[in-house]
Amino acid sequence: MPDLSRTPDDTAAVNALRSGVMRLSRRLKHQRVDESLSPTEMSVLGTLARCGSATPGELARKEHVQPPSMTRIVALLEAKELVRLEPHPEDRRQKVVRQTERAEAMLEESRRKRNAWLAELAGNLDEDEWATLRAAAPVLEKLAHL
Repeated sequence: MPDLSRTPDDTAAVNALRSGVMRLSRRLKHQRVDESLSPTEMSVLGTLARCGSATPGELARKEHVQPPSMTRIVALLEAKELVRLEPHPEDRRQKVVRQTERAEAMLEESRRKRNAWLAELAGNLDEDEWATLRAAAPVLEKLAHL
């Protein structure tokens, strides 16, 4: 179990981190390429891009949603031709969800747009702040995937 006793400075840093990440996340969500997709649908496509194909059950666990909800999300993405369902290679009762080339292109455009927006915003930082950002980025990435 991690040590939860923190100094007041640590507590303040965690509070500032939470607040900053939430605000930045909200602002990044507005930099979408396809407004017809919900944030949850975009998240599922991002998970498929990062982790590769998966069953709906595996996606539900990774996205922290109930399996029936993931079944609906996958059906919506399939109707939009962003994923396709294929037979599971080992279990004929299951399907594997795979993103399409259209989804890959859309995600790439979305990343490009969000990166450009964030780079423009970060252009207001001084060199010391950039150095801090470069050092913090891997730590933030690690926190995001714990």
